[in-house]
Amino acid sequence: MKTANWQASLQTLQQLQLFSSIASHSLSAVLDEFHAYDLNKGEVLLSPAKSNPYLYVVLEGKLDVHIDSVDNLPVCTLNVGDCAGEVSFIDSACPSAYVVSKKTSRVLRLHRDAVLVLCQQSPALMQNLLQQLAKRLREGNRRLVDSELHANIDSLTGAFNRRWLNRNFQREITRCAFDKKPLSLLMLDVDYFKEYNDQHGHLAGDYALCLLSHTLRNQLRTRDCLVRYGGEEFVILLPELELQDASVIGERLRESLERIPAFYSPVGMLPGITVSIGMTLGAADDTVQSMLARADSALYRAKQAGRNCISA
Repeated sequence: MKTANWQASLQTLQQLQLFSSIASHSLSAVLDEFHAYDLNKGEVLLSPAKSNPYLYVVLEGKLDVHIDSVDNLPVCTLNVGDCAGEVSFIDSACPSAYVVSKKTSRVLRLHRDAVLVLCQQSPALMQNLLQQLAKRLREGNRRLVDSELHANIDSLTGAFNRRWLNRNFQREITRCAFDKKPLSLLMLDVDYFKEYNDQHGHLAGDYALCLLSHTLRNQLRTRDCLVRYGGEEFVILLPELELQDASVIGERLRESLERIPAFYSPVGMLPGITVSIGMTLGAADDTVQSMLARADSALYRAKQAGRNCISA
Protein backbone atom coordinates (compact mmCIF):
# COMPACT_ATOMS: atom_id res chain seq x y z
CA MET A 1 0.00 0.00 0.00
CA LYS A 2 1.47 3.33 -1.02
CA THR A 3 0.43 6.92 -0.44
CA ALA A 4 -1.78 8.19 -3.26
CA ASN A 5 -1.37 11.48 -5.04
CA TRP A 6 -4.79 12.63 -3.87
CA GLN A 7 -5.94 15.93 -2.45
CA ALA A 8 -8.81 15.72 0.03
CA SER A 9 -11.66 18.10 -0.75
CA LEU A 10 -14.90 18.78 1.08
CA GLN A 11 -16.91 18.28 -2.10
CA THR A 12 -15.42 14.85 -2.76
CA LEU A 13 -15.89 13.70 0.83
CA GLN A 14 -19.50 14.87 1.09
CA GLN A 15 -20.39 12.75 -1.93
CA LEU A 16 -19.47 9.62 0.05
CA GLN A 17 -22.26 8.01 2.08
CA LEU A 18 -20.20 8.05 5.26
CA PHE A 19 -19.84 11.84 5.17
CA SER A 20 -23.21 12.82 3.74
CA SER A 21 -25.12 15.48 5.73
CA ILE A 22 -22.00 16.43 7.70
CA ALA A 23 -21.37 20.17 7.98
CA SER A 24 -18.42 21.52 6.04
CA HIS A 25 -16.82 23.14 9.09
CA SER A 26 -16.83 19.82 10.95
CA LEU A 27 -15.09 18.05 8.09
CA SER A 28 -12.60 20.89 7.66
CA ALA A 29 -11.47 20.50 11.27
CA VAL A 30 -10.09 16.98 10.63
CA LEU A 31 -9.34 17.18 6.90
CA ASP A 32 -5.61 16.88 7.50
CA GLU A 33 -6.17 13.48 9.15
CA PHE A 34 -7.60 11.96 5.95
CA HIS A 35 -5.06 10.09 3.81
CA ALA A 36 -5.54 8.16 0.58
CA TYR A 37 -3.61 5.05 -0.43
CA ASP A 38 -3.31 3.06 -3.62
CA LEU A 39 -3.57 -0.73 -3.63
CA ASN A 40 -2.28 -3.08 -6.28
CA LYS A 41 -4.49 -5.90 -7.55
CA GLY A 42 -4.40 -8.76 -5.04
CA GLU A 43 -2.93 -6.65 -2.22
CA VAL A 44 -4.26 -7.50 1.25
CA LEU A 45 -5.69 -4.47 3.04
CA LEU A 46 -7.02 -6.18 6.19
CA SER A 47 -6.13 -9.51 7.76
CA PRO A 48 -7.32 -11.42 10.86
CA ALA A 49 -3.65 -11.73 11.80
CA LYS A 50 -3.20 -8.00 12.38
CA SER A 51 -5.14 -5.53 14.53
CA ASN A 52 -6.69 -2.55 12.78
CA PRO A 53 -7.11 1.00 14.14
CA TYR A 54 -8.33 2.40 10.82
CA LEU A 55 -11.58 2.86 8.95
CA TYR A 56 -11.26 2.60 5.17
CA VAL A 57 -13.57 4.00 2.50
CA VAL A 58 -13.31 2.82 -1.09
CA LEU A 59 -12.61 5.77 -3.41
CA GLU A 60 -11.81 3.82 -6.58
CA GLY A 61 -11.81 0.16 -7.61
CA LYS A 62 -13.21 -2.83 -5.73
CA LEU A 63 -12.26 -4.86 -2.65
CA ASP A 64 -13.11 -8.54 -2.09
CA VAL A 65 -13.94 -9.92 1.36
CA HIS A 66 -12.73 -13.48 2.09
CA ILE A 67 -13.58 -15.60 5.14
CA ASP A 68 -10.87 -17.87 6.65
CA SER A 69 -8.49 -17.69 3.69
CA VAL A 70 -7.76 -15.51 0.66
CA ASP A 71 -7.90 -18.77 -1.33
CA ASN A 72 -11.62 -19.08 -0.59
CA LEU A 73 -14.17 -17.45 -2.86
CA PRO A 74 -15.11 -13.91 -1.75
CA VAL A 75 -18.31 -13.62 0.25
CA CYS A 76 -18.92 -10.08 -0.98
CA THR A 77 -17.33 -7.21 -2.90
CA LEU A 78 -16.97 -3.64 -1.62
CA ASN A 79 -17.54 -0.89 -4.16
CA VAL A 80 -16.92 2.86 -4.24
CA GLY A 81 -18.33 4.46 -1.09
CA ASP A 82 -18.38 1.23 0.94
CA CYS A 83 -16.47 0.98 4.21
CA ALA A 84 -13.97 -1.66 5.28
CA GLY A 85 -12.70 -2.45 8.76
CA GLU A 86 -15.51 -0.69 10.61
CA VAL A 87 -16.09 -3.55 13.07
CA SER A 88 -12.43 -4.03 14.07
CA PHE A 89 -12.05 -0.25 14.01
CA ILE A 90 -14.77 0.02 16.66
CA ASP A 91 -13.95 -2.91 18.96
CA SER A 92 -10.14 -2.71 18.59
CA ALA A 93 -9.99 -6.43 17.77
CA CYS A 94 -8.46 -8.06 14.73
CA PRO A 95 -10.58 -8.08 11.56
CA SER A 96 -12.80 -11.13 11.12
CA ALA A 97 -12.03 -11.46 7.40
CA TYR A 98 -9.45 -10.73 4.75
CA VAL A 99 -10.07 -7.67 2.58
CA VAL A 100 -8.17 -7.86 -0.70
CA SER A 101 -7.99 -5.45 -3.61
CA LYS A 102 -9.85 -7.02 -6.55
CA LYS A 103 -8.24 -4.57 -8.98
CA THR A 104 -6.07 -1.50 -8.72
CA SER A 105 -7.92 0.48 -6.06
CA ARG A 106 -7.75 3.59 -3.93
CA VAL A 107 -8.94 3.85 -0.34
CA LEU A 108 -9.34 6.68 2.14
CA ARG A 109 -7.86 5.86 5.54
CA LEU A 110 -9.10 7.43 8.76
CA HIS A 111 -7.55 6.78 12.15
CA ARG A 112 -9.85 5.96 15.04
CA ASP A 113 -8.91 9.14 16.93
CA ALA A 114 -9.84 11.42 14.02
CA VAL A 115 -13.21 9.72 13.58
CA LEU A 116 -14.00 10.02 17.29
CA VAL A 117 -13.28 13.76 17.14
CA LEU A 118 -15.54 14.09 14.11
CA CYS A 119 -18.31 12.09 15.82
CA GLN A 120 -18.22 14.49 18.76
CA GLN A 121 -18.60 17.44 16.41
CA SER A 122 -21.17 15.86 14.11
CA PRO A 123 -23.64 13.19 15.32
CA ALA A 124 -24.53 12.68 11.64
CA LEU A 125 -21.27 10.77 11.14
CA MET A 126 -22.22 8.34 13.90
CA GLN A 127 -25.61 7.82 12.26
CA ASN A 128 -23.96 7.20 8.87
CA LEU A 129 -21.53 4.74 10.42
CA LEU A 130 -24.37 2.88 12.15
CA GLN A 131 -26.19 2.67 8.82
CA GLN A 132 -23.08 1.12 7.26
CA LEU A 133 -22.90 -1.38 10.12
CA ALA A 134 -26.60 -2.21 9.80
CA LYS A 135 -26.17 -2.78 6.08
CA ARG A 136 -23.22 -5.10 6.72
CA LEU A 137 -25.19 -6.99 9.38
CA ARG A 138 -28.17 -7.51 7.07
CA GLU A 139 -25.90 -8.71 4.27
CA GLY A 140 -24.16 -11.08 6.67
CA ASN A 141 -27.48 -12.51 7.87
CA ARG A 142 -28.63 -13.00 4.28
CA ARG A 143 -25.40 -14.80 3.38
CA LEU A 144 -25.81 -16.99 6.47
CA VAL A 145 -29.32 -17.98 5.42
CA ASP A 146 -28.16 -18.63 1.85
CA SER A 147 -25.21 -20.74 2.97
CA GLU A 148 -27.42 -22.77 5.31
CA LEU A 149 -29.89 -23.37 2.49
CA HIS A 150 -27.18 -24.40 0.04
CA ALA A 151 -25.65 -26.71 2.64
CA ASN A 152 -28.93 -28.67 2.72
CA ILE A 153 -29.51 -28.88 -1.04
CA ASP A 154 -27.96 -31.32 -3.49
CA SER A 155 -26.35 -29.09 -6.10
CA LEU A 156 -27.00 -31.48 -9.01
CA THR A 157 -30.66 -32.36 -8.59
CA GLY A 158 -32.00 -29.59 -6.34
CA ALA A 159 -33.35 -32.20 -3.90
CA PHE A 160 -32.54 -32.10 -0.20
CA ASN A 161 -29.33 -33.92 0.73
CA ARG A 162 -28.41 -36.45 3.41
CA ARG A 163 -27.36 -33.67 5.77
CA TRP A 164 -30.89 -32.26 5.65
CA LEU A 165 -32.40 -35.69 6.29
CA ASN A 166 -30.17 -36.36 9.29
CA ARG A 167 -30.98 -32.96 10.79
CA ASN A 168 -34.72 -32.86 10.09
CA PHE A 169 -35.97 -36.44 10.28
CA GLN A 170 -36.49 -36.39 14.04
CA ARG A 171 -38.49 -33.19 13.81
CA GLU A 172 -40.77 -34.71 11.16
CA ILE A 173 -41.42 -37.98 12.97
CA THR A 174 -41.94 -36.20 16.31
CA ARG A 175 -44.43 -33.81 14.72
CA CYS A 176 -46.38 -36.67 13.15
CA ALA A 177 -46.40 -38.60 16.43
CA PHE A 178 -47.61 -35.53 18.33
CA ASP A 179 -50.44 -35.03 15.80
CA LYS A 180 -51.18 -38.79 15.88
CA LYS A 181 -50.43 -38.97 12.17
CA PRO A 182 -48.39 -41.60 10.30
CA LEU A 183 -45.10 -41.06 8.50
CA SER A 184 -44.11 -43.23 5.57
CA LEU A 185 -40.73 -43.40 3.86
CA LEU A 186 -39.83 -44.49 0.34
CA MET A 187 -36.31 -45.43 -0.74
CA LEU A 188 -35.70 -45.37 -4.50
CA ASP A 189 -32.78 -46.72 -6.46
CA VAL A 190 -32.22 -46.20 -10.20
CA ASP A 191 -32.19 -49.56 -11.93
CA TYR A 192 -28.89 -50.61 -13.54
CA PHE A 193 -27.43 -47.14 -13.09
CA LYS A 194 -23.82 -48.33 -13.33
CA GLU A 195 -24.53 -49.87 -16.71
CA TYR A 196 -26.30 -46.64 -17.78
CA ASN A 197 -23.19 -44.62 -16.92
CA ASP A 198 -20.86 -47.12 -18.57
CA GLN A 199 -22.87 -47.05 -21.80
CA HIS A 200 -23.80 -43.37 -22.04
CA GLY A 201 -21.25 -41.60 -19.83
CA HIS A 202 -21.38 -40.04 -16.38
CA LEU A 203 -22.67 -36.74 -17.73
CA ALA A 204 -25.66 -38.58 -19.19
CA GLY A 205 -26.14 -40.23 -15.81
CA ASP A 206 -26.24 -36.79 -14.17
CA TYR A 207 -28.95 -35.67 -16.58
CA ALA A 208 -30.91 -38.84 -15.84
CA LEU A 209 -30.79 -38.06 -12.10
CA CYS A 210 -32.00 -34.53 -12.82
CA LEU A 211 -34.87 -35.98 -14.86
CA LEU A 212 -35.79 -38.22 -11.93
CA SER A 213 -35.72 -35.36 -9.43
CA HIS A 214 -37.75 -33.05 -11.67
CA THR A 215 -40.33 -35.73 -12.50
CA LEU A 216 -40.85 -36.78 -8.90
CA ARG A 217 -40.93 -33.30 -7.36
CA ASN A 218 -43.68 -32.22 -9.74
CA GLN A 219 -45.94 -34.97 -8.38
CA LEU A 220 -45.26 -34.65 -4.65
CA ARG A 221 -47.17 -32.53 -2.18
CA THR A 222 -45.49 -29.46 -0.74
CA ARG A 223 -45.19 -31.23 2.64
CA ASP A 224 -43.38 -34.22 1.08
CA CYS A 225 -39.58 -34.19 1.09
CA LEU A 226 -37.41 -35.56 -1.71
CA VAL A 227 -33.86 -36.34 -0.60
CA ARG A 228 -30.90 -37.44 -2.66
CA TYR A 229 -29.44 -39.89 -0.20
CA GLY A 230 -26.35 -40.69 -2.20
CA GLY A 231 -25.39 -41.60 -5.76
CA GLU A 232 -28.51 -42.92 -7.47
CA GLU A 233 -30.43 -43.46 -4.23
CA PHE A 234 -33.27 -41.14 -3.21
CA VAL A 235 -35.48 -41.03 -0.13
CA ILE A 236 -38.97 -39.54 0.09
CA LEU A 237 -40.61 -38.64 3.39
CA LEU A 238 -44.41 -38.78 3.19
CA PRO A 239 -45.93 -37.20 6.32
CA GLU A 240 -49.50 -38.11 7.30
CA LEU A 241 -49.70 -41.07 4.90
CA GLU A 242 -50.30 -44.69 5.90
CA LEU A 243 -48.32 -47.37 4.11
CA GLN A 244 -51.20 -48.20 1.75
CA ASP A 245 -51.46 -44.58 0.60
CA ALA A 246 -47.67 -44.36 0.34
CA SER A 247 -47.75 -47.43 -1.89
CA VAL A 248 -50.16 -45.67 -4.24
CA ILE A 249 -47.85 -42.64 -4.36
CA GLY A 250 -44.79 -44.83 -4.93
CA GLU A 251 -46.47 -46.73 -7.74
CA ARG A 252 -47.51 -43.49 -9.41
CA LEU A 253 -43.96 -42.17 -9.21
CA ARG A 254 -42.56 -45.41 -10.59
CA GLU A 255 -44.98 -45.38 -13.50
CA SER A 256 -44.26 -41.73 -14.27
CA LEU A 257 -40.60 -42.58 -14.93
CA GLU A 258 -41.47 -45.78 -16.79
CA ARG A 259 -43.60 -43.73 -19.21
CA ILE A 260 -40.52 -41.70 -20.31
CA PRO A 261 -38.74 -44.01 -22.78
CA ALA A 262 -36.32 -41.24 -23.82
CA PHE A 263 -35.65 -37.61 -23.02
CA TYR A 264 -33.75 -34.73 -24.56
CA SER A 265 -30.59 -33.50 -22.84
CA PRO A 266 -27.70 -31.16 -23.71
CA VAL A 267 -25.77 -34.25 -24.85
CA GLY A 268 -28.62 -35.40 -27.11
CA MET A 269 -31.44 -37.91 -26.75
CA LEU A 270 -30.97 -40.32 -23.87
CA PRO A 271 -32.93 -43.40 -22.82
CA GLY A 272 -35.18 -43.09 -19.81
CA ILE A 273 -34.67 -44.81 -16.48
CA THR A 274 -36.72 -46.90 -14.11
CA VAL A 275 -36.57 -47.21 -10.32
CA SER A 276 -37.03 -49.87 -7.69
CA ILE A 277 -38.73 -48.73 -4.48
CA GLY A 278 -38.71 -49.95 -0.92
CA MET A 279 -41.12 -48.50 1.62
CA THR A 280 -41.76 -48.57 5.34
CA LEU A 281 -44.02 -47.01 7.96
CA GLY A 282 -42.48 -45.09 10.84
CA ALA A 283 -43.07 -45.57 14.53
CA ALA A 284 -42.77 -42.93 17.25
CA ASP A 285 -39.50 -44.42 18.53
CA ASP A 286 -37.91 -44.77 15.08
CA THR A 287 -34.62 -43.16 14.21
CA VAL A 288 -33.58 -42.21 10.72
CA GLN A 289 -31.22 -45.20 10.73
CA SER A 290 -33.89 -47.72 11.75
CA MET A 291 -36.38 -46.49 9.15
CA LEU A 292 -33.78 -46.42 6.41
CA ALA A 293 -32.66 -49.93 7.32
CA ARG A 294 -36.20 -51.29 6.88
CA ALA A 295 -36.71 -49.37 3.66
CA ASP A 296 -33.37 -50.66 2.35
CA SER A 297 -34.44 -54.25 3.08
CA ALA A 298 -37.69 -53.63 1.20
CA LEU A 299 -35.72 -52.10 -1.67
CA TYR A 300 -33.57 -55.23 -1.81
CA ARG A 301 -36.73 -57.34 -2.15
CA ALA A 302 -37.94 -55.12 -5.01
CA LYS A 303 -34.65 -55.68 -6.81
CA GLN A 304 -34.85 -59.41 -6.22
CA ALA A 305 -38.35 -59.37 -7.70
CA GLY A 306 -36.99 -58.06 -11.01
CA ARG A 307 -36.59 -54.30 -10.39
CA ASN A 308 -38.88 -51.53 -11.62
CA CYS A 309 -41.35 -52.40 -8.86
CA ILE A 310 -42.25 -51.48 -5.28
CA SER A 311 -41.98 -53.59 -2.14
CA ALA A 312 -42.77 -53.16 1.55
